[in-house]
Parts: sequence; structure tokens; C-alpha cells
Amino acid sequence: MKHISILIPRGNASLSNIESTYKMFTEVNNAFDRMKKAPLFKIQLVGLSQETTLSNGLFSIKPDLTIDEVTKTDLIVIPAVHGDMAKVVSDNSDFIPWIIKQYKGGAEVVSLCIGAFILAATGLLKGKNCTTHWLAAAEFRQMYPDINLMPYKIITDEGGIYTSGGAYSSLNLLLYLIEKFSGRDMAITSSKMFEIDIERNSQSLFIIFHGQKNHEDDTIKKAQEYIEQNYAGKITVDQLASTLAMSRRHLERRFKKATSNTVVEYMQRVRIEAAKMSLETLRENVNEVMYNVGYTDTKAFRETFKKITGVSPVEYRNKYNKIAVAAH
Repeated sequence: MKHISILIPRGNASLSNIESTYKMFTEVNNAFDRMKKAPLFKIQLVGLSQETTLSNGLFSIKPDLTIDEVTKTDLIVIPAVHGDMAKVVSDNSDFIPWIIKQYKGGAEVVSLCIGAFILAATGLLKGKNCTTHWLAAAEFRQMYPDINLMPYKIITDEGGIYTSGGAYSSLNLLLYLIEKFSGRDMAITSSKMFEIDIERNSQSLFIIFHGQKNHEDDTIKKAQEYIEQNYAGKITVDQLASTLAMSRRHLERRFKKATSNTVVEYMQRVRIEAAKMSLETLRENVNEVMYNVGYTDTKAFRETFKKITGVSPVEYRNKYNKIAVAAH
């Protein structure tokens, strides 16, 4: 039987992460019981103390065990904890040596949503791929620059460490683990029971691009603002470099360091975000939107749009435009 430790962190921890993890693995056990088979999992809530208050005292949870009482576990699940991430990590630092010890003893480790910040503090993600909520990507990169963050991913799986994207996309990781531990048929049954799309593998459709300005390079901020104000026209990297009185090579190096995007990638993301807004709210057709955001090549626009959002412009409009939805 696989022992699952669902951590109960200090602070504003996600009750939905905790409850859904407990419920989904418990339901697998129930399904095995109905088939007259032994349960696969022993699921326990594990905390730093015998009672933990959440959401500024609105809720409290009494863990089954404290970390001192768990000598061996097989799977550790770290839920999201909201708030100031540096404080969240500090408040839960007592978990870190225990997680490291359990991982070195053979346990696997899961982070859900921004639970990745606590997982990253263990050092176990260093040099590895991981994901978290796309809204927290800039802060995560700032705190943990030696981790390969992939904010478009719903799931990463590397070396016995699993991470999930933001909010309820954690359910997709739980399905993934159910399939890994109990088989495809049980994962499909769980997806139907909990009404979760088993094939969803990207956060791209949900990302709202606000521009990465959480840095101190004022010259690059000017470059970003220039792009955001002039995206509908023809902007070249050489023109932008000349406007800022620097070489193209120097601009590209500083831009990538500050924003994690190349200049061209940033232009694309600004234009596609503008296109998304138009497709959501206006009556214009796809070609009109394309021209309004600075594209003249239909193929290039559609390929870039799909690369960034995961769907075609038409699919996006049909999904989010009120007029298009009403027509259906």
C-alpha cells in the first residue's frame, strides 16, 4: 500500500487542493473496494503541529500526524499557499529538511499550483523542469533562477518530482498520478466521476499577458513600453535598438535577461494579447483583427496565435466572444 502524505502548511493554504487530493485518492480506494480488491493508498494529512489554522483563522485542520510521527512515506503532496511567497516559505521551513529526507529515502514529491515555491526551497528542483501558476512565474524566476520554469505546462514529471500549473489544473496532475499508480482505466473512471478533462496539457489558453516589468532595467522598460504603444505598426529590432541608442546585440542580451523573452517573442506576445482582447469583445473577423494588431501574413498570425494560446484564432473567438457564443 502506497502511503500518501498531504501536507498541511502554515498560512493561507488551499483547502481545495487538500480536499481534492484526499477525495480523489480515497475514491480510487473505494473503487477497488467495490471490486473486492485491497486499497492502493493510505492517505494521511501531515502537519507541523496537531492543529493548523488556515485563511486567517477562518478554518482549522487537525492533521492525522505531524512530520515527527512519519518515519516513511511514498508520496508527499504540497498544496498551494497564498500570500507573500518569501514569508510562506519561511513559515513552512520546518517541512524542508523532512521533505529532503523523505525524497532521499525513496519518496516522490508533488507540488500543486504555487506549492512549487515550497518545493523549490528544498533545492530538489535545481536544474529541473517545473511549472506553477502562470501569474506567479515572474516571482518564481526571481526567487529561484536556477530552476527551469515552464509556466505553459499543466504537468511536469522529472526524477520523482511532479509539479502542476495553477489553480484547478492541479486536478490534471492528480489524474496523471492516479493513472500512473492505478492504471489508465481508473484514471478515465476518475475523470468522468470528477468531470475533469483528462487530455488537457497546457495553461496557454488561460494566460493573460501583462508584460514582464518586474525588473530594474529602466532602459528595457522603455523598450517594452515602446512595443506596447506601437505594436500595430511595423517594429524591427534594429529600429528599436536605434531608438534606444544601443546595439542590437546589446539590446537583445539585456531584454532577454530582464524579461525572459527575446524582443521578437515580446512583440508577438503583445500583439497576440491585443488580438485575444479583440476576438473576445469585437465583431471584427479574424483577418480584420490580424491587420489591426500588426500582422499582414495570415499563416504567420495563425501559427503564432496557436503557439501562444494553444488554439486557433477562430477557436478562441468561438470560445470567448459573447456574440459568437450567443450565435451557437
